Amino acid sequence: MNQVIQQLKERKSVRVFTDRPILAEEKAAILEAAVNAPTAGNQQLYTIIDVTDKTLKEQLAESCDHQPFIATAPLVLVFCADCRKWYNAFLESGCKPRKPGVGDLMLAVSDTNIAAQNAVTAAHSLGIGSCYIGDIMENAETQRKLLNLPEYIFPAAMLVFGYPTEQQLNREKPKRADMKHIVHENAYRDMTADELRDMLYDKRGERSYEDWIKAFCNRKYNSDFSIEMTRSVGVYLKEYED
Repeated sequence: MNQVIQQLKERKSVRVFTDRPILAEEKAAILEAAVNAPTAGNQQLYTIIDVTDKTLKEQLAESCDHQPFIATAPLVLVFCADCRKWYNAFLESGCKPRKPGVGDLMLAVSDTNIAAQNAVTAAHSLGIGSCYIGDIMENAETQRKLLNLPEYIFPAAMLVFGYPTEQQLNREKPKRADMKHIVHENAYRDMTADELRDMLYDKRGERSYEDWIKAFCNRKYNSDFSIEMTRSVGVYLKEYED
């Protein structure tokens, strides 16, 4: 197994950082890796917001499901799916573009997350930990105000970076599902009840499978933050449906 694949397998989320700063050249390398990611039609349908203001970090920590560690991260980047800049360029040049639609948003989100993952991979290669903050998609009205997001800009992902503590380095990475449960050949197929149970069974810990999956459903899928995220994303989708 080569070094790149080994690092991809080893990488895990880091939520506690040391006081060691991220150097300017390390930050530049992470951003350079991000903007060199694969992109649809070489359009780079994203804008990256480099959050350096301490107060703004604290506000994002609060608005993103009350997670204080966000404010302590040496590097905070918000990756925004951007359907606005090309639309504005078309208008400025005298074109007659249609308004961005849901398909454009989906393509931009794909572009954005590919760039974000390049940043994660580059950071890990430098010994810098990272964590995705999906909660940036919640509270649309608040996030828009904090980040000054106009129409056709969607905050697809936020990443926090820093050097991991020893405890974080030694923490075991959660086990992923077996390949047989993830890779389907030629077409999608619904898994049987036994296959689904087999895929998830090891996640239960000391509890029964039934108790664990009911608790997980309530804690994640039926949670207030999940419901708010769905509502919040809907706010953005309305722009693309008009």
